[in-house]
Amino acid sequence: MDEQHAGTFPQTLIDAFRAAPDRPAFEYEGRTVTRGEVLDAVATLVRGLRGAGLTAGSYVALDTGVSPEAFAVRIAAHTVGCTVIGLRPGLTREHLRSILARDVSAVVTDDTASNAELHAEAAELGVPLLDAASLRSAGEALPGSGDDLTAQGNPDDVGIIHLTSGSTGRPKGTVVTYGALTHNWALEPSRWNDRVRRLAARYERFLLFGTLNSAVVFEHLGLCLMSGGTAVIPGQPLRFPEVFAQHRITACLVTVPRLYALLDAAREGSPDLSTLRNLLVAGSPLPPHRLTEAAALLGPVVHHGYGQTETGMLSVLEPAELTGDPALADSVGRPLETVETRVRDSEGQDVPTGDTGEVWVRRPDFFRGYWDDVEETADVLRDGWVRTRDLGSLDADGYLRLAGRIRDIIIVNAIVHYAGPIERALASHPDVDQAYVVSVPDEHTGEAIHAFVVPRPAAVAPEEETLRKLVAREVGAASVPAGVVLLTEVPVAPSGKPDKAALRAMVSPR
Repeated sequence: MDEQHAGTFPQTLIDAFRAAPDRPAFEYEGRTVTRGEVLDAVATLVRGLRGAGLTAGSYVALDTGVSPEAFAVRIAAHTVGCTVIGLRPGLTREHLRSILARDVSAVVTDDTASNAELHAEAAELGVPLLDAASLRSAGEALPGSGDDLTAQGNPDDVGIIHLTSGSTGRPKGTVVTYGALTHNWALEPSRWNDRVRRLAARYERFLLFGTLNSAVVFEHLGLCLMSGGTAVIPGQPLRFPEVFAQHRITACLVTVPRLYALLDAAREGSPDLSTLRNLLVAGSPLPPHRLTEAAALLGPVVHHGYGQTETGMLSVLEPAELTGDPALADSVGRPLETVETRVRDSEGQDVPTGDTGEVWVRRPDFFRGYWDDVEETADVLRDGWVRTRDLGSLDADGYLRLAGRIRDIIIVNAIVHYAGPIERALASHPDVDQAYVVSVPDEHTGEAIHAFVVPRPAAVAPEEETLRKLVAREVGAASVPAGVVLLTEVPVAPSGKPDKAALRAMVSPR
């Protein structure tokens, strides 16, 4: 093996699969796919990609579904040393054009892809469309090579670009090098500590759904596979929560809206969760009393995680910690031991323990910057540290509590109000299941605070004036919403998070 690339991602994963070729890697469409079968597919796809002219440094966009073949395509592209761009669901034609126009050498699709707009844009821009099945056929016709399963990525080269947002018309992408992928906390078992080993042990059968082009999904898939577990890909449509018993699931990653759906089912009956050992909730804030309720209804399986696309998972609250101290329900646990964490003021200076400020973090596997966005990169990356742009505090025991997003603010009469505290106040009402706050333009005050509330099932919807008084008491009179809208459910964005843009669109400017 070339010493320059020795051990570079995905070599550790390839070697782990090679060491246990008969162990299941996936369950898909009623069959088991072993690690050896995955490696055979990867080697064949490596030859197919090279035969199509792709080499280390080639930009390759993936429009693939959730399957063992889609996983093999991505690992093959990384083995070649390509820069992979994961196309997430929901991209508009304008988004796709802005991506493909940036020196993309090819788009790889599979039999789940039917994106007519992507095909049209690729044809118009002259970007080749490569079908995964055709790549495998081409690879099977080519002679094998000793380096088919030898990672060729240079640690300093870009390994993956995760797309995070298209709100500006040009999706923001986080750039992660092969060196960072190599040192990812989930993909390097030799560096796991007791806490990560405890978490990994629960991933014997990991429910895999959504998209492989999500940074967080791929990270937890890696934790499953590197611990010897099996990724279970259910049939569609996903039957939730019946899927847990049907496939004997032990671990699942869910967003807060998905958790609320599970809690609704648990209140109505008793879903069979006898095999579940880890329900990791992440992606958006979870009110403390809802975490407490989840633990009471679902048992000692609920983990509360915090992280970002730029950083991966940063902290986790384990069930035993919540059982030992129920007051920790308002925290997101302790940062992982590999993560250096500071809370700083607007000048970048550390604040005293317990005080609120911006959360800054660093470790070797963080992103290198935003794709073609020097200004945004300079704003977020500071001397090796990542400004999360989340507000929070660290207590004397190292537990992290979040207070909202720096940019999730409403400016009323030139006074800044953070959405997080208002949402937590509203959600503290015993008859409120979910609460979200947005800003809406207002000709008199600049912006106005508007709240959206989902009552608990079978509960009497609280009066608007009652909720307004609750906010006044908990946060202050100036933070009282100008309007409160009752909803039966909250719109969800393609990411699985509550869609605040859709909520904002429900309110006319005042």
